[in-house]
Amino acid sequence: MIDPFDLNEPRTRIKICGITTAEMAFVAVDAGADAIGLMLAEQSPRCISWEQAEAIAELLDDDCPPVAVFCDHPIERVERWPGPVVQLHGDEDPEYVIELHRRRPELLITKGFMFSIEAVQKWDRCEALHAMLVDGSAGGHGEAFNHNELGVLMPQLETPVILAGGLNSENVAEAIARVRPFAVDVSSGVESERGVKDADKIRSFCQAVEDTDDVLREEA
Repeated sequence: MIDPFDLNEPRTRIKICGITTAEMAFVAVDAGADAIGLMLAEQSPRCISWEQAEAIAELLDDDCPPVAVFCDHPIERVERWPGPVVQLHGDEDPEYVIELHRRRPELLITKGFMFSIEAVQKWDRCEALHAMLVDGSAGGHGEAFNHNELGVLMPQLETPVILAGGLNSENVAEAIARVRPFAVDVSSGVESERGVKDADKIRSFCQAVEDTDDVLREEA
């Protein structure tokens, strides 16, 4: 499997989250997505069953890994996910992450949380964590936050940052330019209605990210 957190390739990775069908998963892959988010959090309108998530995951190639998204689930359930990556998006603490890593050392763990300087610094110190997903809300609500504040922190951070919250094809270029994240994550920004993905919006978002990277390389 290609390491989804390989920092050697200088480009912005793309995660399309809240995929609910195989059809939209294939659209995202064809558009250039680097990861597919599968919601297993029951409170999300994009939640699918464990069986549905496994079925979609099995269709994906190794270079676009499925990311199972959990929210305050028992650690015994999370560690059973057969895929290579999980995202925790609840009130899990660093001790939870450390224990999950102890049980499944090969599992790549990302942690999603609402932006604050204190939260970013706390999770950056968690050595068991592979990436931080910095959001503007509890997740999936399309709420942005002050990207300038995160941008100032970026040179100090050692953990890869995935930028989320209110992103779409119209504003992702500015967000990338301000933060220079390892990756961007989008869900509601590529939907025609809440919980329903839109193929054209997925393609437009991925193209906008690629175009932004091209511009930034030319300016460097």
